[in-house]
Amino acid sequence: MRQFSSFPRILSLLIVASMATLIGCGDTYMPKPRGYFRIDLPEKEYQVFDTTYPYTFEYPVYAIISPDNNAANEPYWINIDYPLFKGRIHISYKAVNNNLSKYTEDAHALVMKHIPKASAIEEIRIDNEMADVHGLIYDIKGSGTASVYQFFITDSTHHFVRGALYFHVLPNNDSLAPVIDFVKSDIQHMLESFRWKTQP
Repeated sequence: MRQFSSFPRILSLLIVASMATLIGCGDTYMPKPRGYFRIDLPEKEYQVFDTTYPYTFEYPVYAIISPDNNAANEPYWINIDYPLFKGRIHISYKAVNNNLSKYTEDAHALVMKHIPKASAIEEIRIDNEMADVHGLIYDIKGSGTASVYQFFITDSTHHFVRGALYFHVLPNNDSLAPVIDFVKSDIQHMLESFRWKTQP
């Protein structure tokens, strides 16, 4: 009597079943798109920064101003912190004494350091004749730039202020875009409300 092994037959059935399963699942794999965290932005509301400093301006109630402790010899340097966004605007002040061109060149050079990561740098002119506030905003485009917005303002004879916006997070300005635009509008409000007070 001949005995037939059932192993080859079972193996054939397993192969056919496996192929049918693979072919039958016609869904193609699609990776999930990268998402960003939802960021809730506060309502716009401003308060006045008015101290013994030689300048005054309006800044948002959700920001905190503190002296720049890293600039011991510069009593009018401040930081405007955005705790909600881990952002900071560094503000430096210099008295002008026939050296305005040096300050403007230094401000320009600091912006140019971002060229390797920037896709574009847009210059926006500031001219507030009534307040004698003139200068430039540098809108620095690019997803990996450390600072996305810088500016300087002056009255050309006595005062010079430079500002730079930074976020203390890994640079990914695409995900920060809503926050960046939000803070940019605060900076624009600050510059529109900026006034010189006294000669230093």
